[in-house]
Amino acid sequence: MATLTIRDFDDDLKAALRVRAAQHGRSMESEVREILRQVLVADEARAANIGLGSRIAALFADLDEPAFDDLPPRSGHVKAAEFPE
Repeated sequence: MATLTIRDFDDDLKAALRVRAAQHGRSMESEVREILRQVLVADEARAANIGLGSRIAALFADLDEPAFDDLPPRSGHVKAAEFPE
């Protein structure tokens, strides 16, 4: 197991962590491990469940933006669709 040292930890944050750990019946170290586990598992789940549109956007994110200036101008008027009765 690894050891993690956190420097310059805010006193108010430490007090809140102590209270939260006591509420859950854990040591402060155990509470920090649980908080990190929950956050990292949630991040992994969110990354695995991104929508199709987000995945497609990520695939094309590095490409240059399309040059819409190169498109020909539209001609004529837009007509509504006609359906037989």
